[in-house]
Amino acid sequence: MSGHSKWHNIQAKKGKADAARGRVFTKLGREIAVAAKGNPNPDTNSKLADAIAKAKANNMPNDNILRCIKKAAGESDSANFETLIYEGYGVGGSALIISTLTDNKNRTAGDVRSTLAKCGGEMGNAGCVSYMFDNKGLIVVERTLELDEDTLTEYAIEAGADDIVTLDDVFEIYTSPAAFSQVRKYLEGKGLSFLEADVRMIPQSKITLSDENVEKFMKLLDKLDELDDVQDVYHNVDLPEEEEED
Repeated sequence: MSGHSKWHNIQAKKGKADAARGRVFTKLGREIAVAAKGNPNPDTNSKLADAIAKAKANNMPNDNILRCIKKAAGESDSANFETLIYEGYGVGGSALIISTLTDNKNRTAGDVRSTLAKCGGEMGNAGCVSYMFDNKGLIVVERTLELDEDTLTEYAIEAGADDIVTLDDVFEIYTSPAAFSQVRKYLEGKGLSFLEADVRMIPQSKITLSDENVEKFMKLLDKLDELDDVQDVYHNVDLPEEEEED
């Protein structure tokens, strides 16, 4: 969930310990439930369809997804969750954007502020680092012998994507936030499955930290991920490969 994976380590990411995976599924389930409230049909609720695609990219079982939708459909007096975004700084001048889903903003703000402070960071004001990021839809598709660059590029153009980047092991397809749902749906219609599918904050450039600060920064990311209300964490740190495999 924390926006610091590299695609050639995607299998390591998917092979997280059961406790970590369960935490991810809990967060995704909450996101699905909130999106499903009022309209549990993904065919007519693009927000729900996007949340389901994100969950599937994280290997969340279909049974779990369906339970979350059914639960949301049957709850009329459940807690009202809202999305709150916090911005701040980590060690070495690193920039952080923390997306939360909460029913108690005082609790969430306190938890995020305390976690940042304990790990050498600090909370900032709204807008203090977001100017360093672009809000974009990102769809990641694994490169295979059956899917060549020309074909996927054609699909992306037809779907209305902004850009496609070819890497050693994956294709990264970028969209505007407004076009994300239509591009995702188009590619799904072509039979593609995704390693990542989400609208996220992407850093315009990255910074490199010392080995000591990388260790501290990774600890901060882990502590933020452990907070129940934190959905996603975006940052501008270029993390070494071996650190990302943890």
